[in-house]
Amino acid sequence: MHTAPTRVLIVDDEPLARERLRTLLADEPGIKVTGEASDGSSAVEAIRTLAPDLVVLDVQMPGGPDGLEVCRQLKSNPATRFTPVVVVTALSQVTDRIRGIDAGADDFLTKPVHPLELRARVRSLAKLKQCIDELDSAAAAFVSLALTIEARDETTNGHCERLAEYAVALGNALQLGTEDLEALHRGGYLHDVGKVGVPDALLLKPGKLTPDEFELMKRHTDIGDTLCAPLQSLRLVRPIIRHHHERVDGSGYPCGLKGDDVPVLAQIVGICDVYDALTSDRPYRPALSDAEAVEWLLKDVQAGKFSARFVEAFLDVTATRRGTIAEPVVS
Repeated sequence: MHTAPTRVLIVDDEPLARERLRTLLADEPGIKVTGEASDGSSAVEAIRTLAPDLVVLDVQMPGGPDGLEVCRQLKSNPATRFTPVVVVTALSQVTDRIRGIDAGADDFLTKPVHPLELRARVRSLAKLKQCIDELDSAAAAFVSLALTIEARDETTNGHCERLAEYAVALGNALQLGTEDLEALHRGGYLHDVGKVGVPDALLLKPGKLTPDEFELMKRHTDIGDTLCAPLQSLRLVRPIIRHHHERVDGSGYPCGLKGDDVPVLAQIVGICDVYDALTSDRPYRPALSDAEAVEWLLKDVQAGKFSARFVEAFLDVTATRRGTIAEPVVS
């Protein structure tokens, strides 16, 4: 199979240094230098516009952000956090390397750069990036599958996208970290991927499910978890898929978890899922009004099914969208 070359961005304020690095990588199979930058500001812009697969980055650059700050920005952005960075520096103290590690650098080279070492480091990181991209491609395929499942029922059109948006907004309000926010975004799309194993007759049934039918419907949480199990990139998403129907009072499924045993990310998606389901048309009932959906959530809080803090935060972050004043939550 033909593999696209690894696109490299070279960043150094010295033209001769950039030329040397470009020459050293010119004959390396599978590597292509597709951009250069001479300072931190232009490096940030080049990363945004060129989306390189790997960055070779000088540390000491006059004016604007230095190389470590560029690295720090790149690694703090979810869109570029997995882009490998090779830091090139004339500094050789241990403290300098520690600063580079803290900034998120993946590897270090000391000037003057040895040609064989540069090529070896770039080859190694290029392989790592390729593996990460393949994982992302597999995860993207699951998202496409989830959207295909959603399309089976015209009344759920847009449900996954809205759920991802709601969940990330709530996660931000709860001050969750970047990895958790990414998991919430993917979890919004993938929470019901297991419904690929549920017959259309059940998904589209206009009336209430029988007890046996409901038991079959409940299996979608386990099916989805099993489907995603081989992908390490979905390790934080799997608890969402399996447990978004759990309730903190133990009344949910598939495991009847209670209290803090219900994963936080699953609780978040569960709240968002209930609200969006209530305010959407479904085969078995028309959409409820926003006020009715809010009242439903508040009753679930009083019944002990949802965390009062999480529901209150959800109502706060969606108040503007809903065009209402956030409802007080009775704990």
